Amino acid sequence: MPEESVTSFEELVARLRRIFVNAGASPQQGAAVARVIASGERDGAKSHSVYRVEVCLKSMRAGTVDATAVPELRDDGSPIIRVLGNRGFSCAAFELALPVLAERARQCGLAALVLNDVGHFSALWYEVESVADRGLAGMAMCPSYSAVAPAGGSRPLLGTNPFAFGWPRPDGPPYVFDFATSVAARGEIELRRRAGDPIPEGWAVDADGAPTTDPDAALAGAMLPFGGHKGSAIATMVELLAGALIGDMSSREVLDDLGGTSLVPVHGELILAFDPARFAAGRDADPARQGEALFEAITGQGARLPSMRRYAARERAATQGITLTAEEQAQLNRFEEHGLDALS
Repeated sequence: MPEESVTSFEELVARLRRIFVNAGASPQQGAAVARVIASGERDGAKSHSVYRVEVCLKSMRAGTVDATAVPELRDDGSPIIRVLGNRGFSCAAFELALPVLAERARQCGLAALVLNDVGHFSALWYEVESVADRGLAGMAMCPSYSAVAPAGGSRPLLGTNPFAFGWPRPDGPPYVFDFATSVAARGEIELRRRAGDPIPEGWAVDADGAPTTDPDAALAGAMLPFGGHKGSAIATMVELLAGALIGDMSSREVLDDLGGTSLVPVHGELILAFDPARFAAGRDADPARQGEALFEAITGQGARLPSMRRYAARERAATQGITLTAEEQAQLNRFEEHGLDALS
């Protein structure tokens, strides 16, 4: 068994790219996936990092995601930009359209990016942070596959349906939050199952609708929305805006299409970009200054802004490198040496 190892962000991106390209991904798809996974590992987001390599490769082998797909940008000059993902990974489609989205938001004040038919495995903070890095506020949302019971229900219907927001800051990384509308991300339950740990009460129900702390029973049953009816309503909004509105599948349709929850879901995603300067035009106001005043008031009470731990992990990784456990190192070694044949 290899020992724990330390690598740089750039080295990890290059290694992951090799793994995916050697497994049959195109350079465009492999590089985009590698950047997203390495970013999660760098930022300490373990449920969306190297842990996701296996499910991406399994989805490629099963043919549910086409890692050779060429995303097609459709731009008619309006504030709505569309990319047809052709069942490729969502990150490749997003990277293709991001410059157009940012420029259109500056032109119109507001622009929307619609991604159709994309395999989505990653956290949404990557998208909204990329938008905010260009001086724009951003929102992103997408469905998943049915794994969450609506408030008052007992059977899977909604997806984990993440929602993310980013706000640019003049000095330092943007204000970003990203959360599943379920009590926890599905990946958190899967990680606890692998570790043999129970899940907290209130996270899920079993197949009979009874509360459970057993990760296996939870994965066979249904997760619960955060905040009861409030989270359930937001999850329903995501189904409508990032599914029905953009002509793509609901979480129920995704589950029917895949036949299970073990592979990367293929569906749509909606990303919105706002130009603060255009929205505040003509007003005696400075959006950046007002934002900073709000953040200072929050932290002045001893509260923590979201993503602060992730940014701290990023700073550590920049100076100390990214640490991979012995298990992670062994898994990457197998994938690098044997490709898809290394899958169990």
